[in-house]
Amino acid sequence: MRLRPIIILISLVVLVGFIAFRIELALPGTPPSLYNTYTPLTKPTSQEIGWYDVLGHTVSKAEADQLLQTEIGRQELSPENGAVEVSEELVDVGRKAFYLETFGNEYLFTDVIGILDGPLNIGSLSKAILALGGKPTTNLQVTLDEDVTVGNRIFNEGTVLNTGIDVPKGSLFPLGIRSFLDRGKVRVGVTCALCHATVSSETGRVLEGAPNNDVDTGLIIAFASNSAALFRQASANPTEMPLGERIYINKDGQEARLPDIKAMEDAVDIDLLSWPPGNFTSNGDLKNNPSQIPSSYTHGSWPYSWSGVASVGWFHGLTTLNNAVFGVNADPATTADAGGELLGVDKEIYLGTMLQNASNPKFRLPEKVKPSEFFEKIDPTPGEPGFNEVIKMPEYPKGSLFMQNGLMAASPGYQVAEQINAMSAYQNTLAPPPYQPTNDSEVLKHGAAIFNKAGCVDCHSGRYFTNHDVIAQREIGTQPSRAQASKGFAKLFVPPQTYPPNVSVPLPPDPPVIPVPTDITPKEDIELAYAQSDPLGGFKVPNLIGLYLSAPYLHDGGVAASSEAIKLDKKGFKIANPDQLGMAGTLLQNIQPDPSASLRVLVDRKLRKPVVAANRANSDLQRVNVDGSGHNYWVDKQAGFSVKDQTDLIQFLLSIDDDPKVLLDN
Repeated sequence: MRLRPIIILISLVVLVGFIAFRIELALPGTPPSLYNTYTPLTKPTSQEIGWYDVLGHTVSKAEADQLLQTEIGRQELSPENGAVEVSEELVDVGRKAFYLETFGNEYLFTDVIGILDGPLNIGSLSKAILALGGKPTTNLQVTLDEDVTVGNRIFNEGTVLNTGIDVPKGSLFPLGIRSFLDRGKVRVGVTCALCHATVSSETGRVLEGAPNNDVDTGLIIAFASNSAALFRQASANPTEMPLGERIYINKDGQEARLPDIKAMEDAVDIDLLSWPPGNFTSNGDLKNNPSQIPSSYTHGSWPYSWSGVASVGWFHGLTTLNNAVFGVNADPATTADAGGELLGVDKEIYLGTMLQNASNPKFRLPEKVKPSEFFEKIDPTPGEPGFNEVIKMPEYPKGSLFMQNGLMAASPGYQVAEQINAMSAYQNTLAPPPYQPTNDSEVLKHGAAIFNKAGCVDCHSGRYFTNHDVIAQREIGTQPSRAQASKGFAKLFVPPQTYPPNVSVPLPPDPPVIPVPTDITPKEDIELAYAQSDPLGGFKVPNLIGLYLSAPYLHDGGVAASSEAIKLDKKGFKIANPDQLGMAGTLLQNIQPDPSASLRVLVDRKLRKPVVAANRANSDLQRVNVDGSGHNYWVDKQAGFSVKDQTDLIQFLLSIDDDPKVLLDN
């Protein structure tokens, strides 16, 4: 009789194992409920429902209603002409994609990079989330249960890792991380929400579109087993590394050796561990140059990206920016074909370096094979470059202003650009929740007057506080390394083209092709953004929406100060705690930068000087070119402004929310 329960138990285990092997499951299955976000409490932007975007040219709802009365107008607003109607349905698709769409990057992160092989795995993350007991966190902490060596650092048992991963109140799922169960294999991928949504530490509700300014992507990736696959995001050039024992077949059909696995892994990990929280390297130019994660308050804020390289096509370049995340930056394999021209790393070395130590043995490069031929056998998206779900644009393998590497992120079952256009439409609805730094409207009016008097309005004009210009780096003076990051892509550019937005994916044979106009952005701005007219490049004028949520400041995130760092005395503000200045004294110490204090050190030269010094004294920050220098437009005593002028200006800047109480006269 004792055998019966044992037999039943074994049968259940076998049955569960069989079901688990056959089941396909993705979690979370839905975006956060709107009622668990601040969006219902926020005034939406002025984006209309019913307007049309014709490859970057805007047609208002009223104009569209008139055009649709005639045959010529209907042709102008047809998908065949590149027109996209902004509807509630499109926005809903965009919100779902923002939170849930990985475009298949779970294969890269899990099977190749080995993101789950280290101490930050499903078990440790689940344990940390369960320990919250339903409470929210803006920084999921994981305690190491053994000593771990990563790069040139030893993390001892008991070390608490600050991941910066956000978990909303009552949730079992981190924002922006999606888990997949496929035939018994668990994979994880990332979505836009990992970096571009965060949780209120006070209420646990989701702030949609706010930057996750403490997510430590460098640390998270460094703990993977094959972070060397992301060498393009670091400064570890495979052609300059000592050779290892792995033999491959090179581009000439000859046997050769790939770079040493450990040397490559250590070099990449050292770079990754130097990334400050809230920063990510998205350029892939073989330079260790992370930049601060921006907000997704995008309406009226073109061109996009820190340097303004996303400037043509649908939604005035925003769709190009969204594509860059998944079609270019998040999957290094998408630029393997152009690796020789862009980076001086030919395709075989490129793919061989990525795959020689892949986590999943099925994805690991065998001895004496050609990496490109092996990749074709294991590619989860057969026939398309890279691991992610993409389609080749008409110009591929060349690129264009519209799609930098000639690839567009697009999943089977959708239409061309449907997901990334939908994300653009959704992001353009987002605004920061209401925020009142003061109830005194006279303070805000005086702050706005100082904003004008100090000349801030010369660049930060209009409702969204940007004139849309790209400013030369040599003029703005901020840390120069990132302004040239996209220069290499421009060498491969041809006139941009696309498929109409009603063409299905996968692409049918011989799909129609239409040109993408480039006249929506001044030519001089485009050339400066890509460092063509000036070798130092430039930076675009960002909007000033939601500054109370986006500290630290500048593109490198170097301008920061804690609430204890500066204090007011009879002579004005002075440094009270120099150990809490800059990126070095705030986020690197797990201390949140204070928006008011950080804005004060931005506009006061005497306070900024020790901030820059603190950053430059940190070896990790120097490795990643973070110092908080430049943008030397002062509102301080030396410029003729009082402490009250400076304080009221800061209050005004912090008040720029979804519906500012005071706006500029212009």
